[in-house]
Amino acid sequence: MVYPRYCALSPSFKESPVSAIESLAEATEFYVNSPAPFAPLPRPAQHAHIITSDEEAIAIAHQLAQQFAPGAARRDRDGILPVAELDAFSQSGLWGINIPRQYGGAGVSYATVAKVIAIISAADSALGQIPQNHLAGVAHLLEDGSESQKQTLLAGVLSGLRWGNAFSEKGTATVADFKTTVRQHHGELVVNGEKFYATGALLAHLVHTVAVDDEGRANLVVLDRNASGLTVINNWSSFGQRTTASGTVLLNNVHAPLDRLIPVWQAFERPTAAGPISQIIQAAVDTGIARGTLADTLTFIREKSRPWIDSGKERASDDPFTIAAIGDLQIRLHAAEALLWRAGELIDVALATPDEATVAAATVATAEAKVLSTEIAILAGNKLFELAGTRSTLAEYQLDRHWRNARTHTLHDPVRWKYFHVGNYYLNDVNPPRHAWN
Repeated sequence: MVYPRYCALSPSFKESPVSAIESLAEATEFYVNSPAPFAPLPRPAQHAHIITSDEEAIAIAHQLAQQFAPGAARRDRDGILPVAELDAFSQSGLWGINIPRQYGGAGVSYATVAKVIAIISAADSALGQIPQNHLAGVAHLLEDGSESQKQTLLAGVLSGLRWGNAFSEKGTATVADFKTTVRQHHGELVVNGEKFYATGALLAHLVHTVAVDDEGRANLVVLDRNASGLTVINNWSSFGQRTTASGTVLLNNVHAPLDRLIPVWQAFERPTAAGPISQIIQAAVDTGIARGTLADTLTFIREKSRPWIDSGKERASDDPFTIAAIGDLQIRLHAAEALLWRAGELIDVALATPDEATVAAATVATAEAKVLSTEIAILAGNKLFELAGTRSTLAEYQLDRHWRNARTHTLHDPVRWKYFHVGNYYLNDVNPPRHAWN
């Protein structure tokens, strides 16, 4: 077993978030793709900061991004898990911002949620992706959990507890085909199965897993990370998003109280915003990747690239074709951002007045944002090298991580189907299917 040393965040986060984060700098380093089971992290020793407004959430995200960005390339290159950074992230209060005010959260808009994730992802896209399933899980709890579950589990989130997912499975017929089971036995839940792509589970305090009941319905079961029979293997070996630790979760007769089961199958039997909420966070990660890529492209061209001999210019940044290409990238990025914020606003409408029309509008708007965020993330990664030149491919700059991260993360669900659903909606008045990938 690997037992990392936990560094609690200073209670001074609200007054001085950056200096508080710096107190985590000496945390022990742990690496990706280790075959040994990874021991659970201790729960936070101190209560997380409580964010109270959209403006505060965005301000703290910017402060954290400034702290996370300098080490991102090294973490990716050496496969260092962002243990200290993740502690700072969740202790900042940003993992509780989609909790409504009636339960003690900030209840920020989903445009703000998307902005926060994009800001963090521009600094380190792995850190931007890790809370995706946590935030989506909280949204499912709000939609389909009992009042007692909400009171208990949301209080834990606000205190600083992180949820990590055990959702997808390898080798099944489709992504929605689940073999993991949940059964009741002697007044408890018992879960058995194996999961992969389990982003966040390795470093979580709670693991929410999808399991089917006796009637074949998908439920969410919120398990303690240190529960007997729950094992997380750090065997994520992708060439991108390397430090998300999205490996394997083994569930061998894992027990949980009956009140840890959330009937999430209900979320897609009626109009809810569950699908677009999950999707907008994915699109925000890709938008952040594009931002970070373009920022590094501008810096490299200004500081290191040489002008092409035919341009007659002394600086690469004065090359007219380079200037035009940068303009094109910026326009595409701004378009992706505009659709992302619009999708967040329509998700808020769907949450306030859920019906077939509002949910379909939010779903289609989020699909549109997902298309443009995917395209600009991959295009920016390609154009970086074309515009910055051969020197930009050298290992010392670690710029290939942008393309690798974009290509990996944008595979989460195929945008080719987004075009179809968007077109079918506008042309034939057909609403998109309701599931976690729409």
